[in-house]
Amino acid sequence: MKKSLFLLILVLSLICQPAFAIDLRMAKIKGLVGETATGYLAPVKPPSPEVARLIQTINAKRKQHYQEIARRNRTSLQAVEVLAGKKAIEKTPAGQFVKVNGTWKKK
Repeated sequence: MKKSLFLLILVLSLICQPAFAIDLRMAKIKGLVGETATGYLAPVKPPSPEVARLIQTINAKRKQHYQEIARRNRTSLQAVEVLAGKKAIEKTPAGQFVKVNGTWKKK
């Protein structure tokens, strides 16, 4: 009986876990992360482990994408990062954070 109860609790906790996970949209709305001129996300304030993982995951995917673009266009990774950062900052909606000249600003 104890084993089946334990398994039930484990399964329920795994099913319910995504409801507690934060996504990029909510992290930006809550002011936890923002866009930078380097084309990557950064924490606006010291991040929770969950937010730090989110930033790390998204930035890794972005870097891979930027590297592919740089390779296809025979340009440097840094050039792609700077252009991506500029576009991301331009597209950031009002009320969300962007880092300009090393300072966080609410757009």
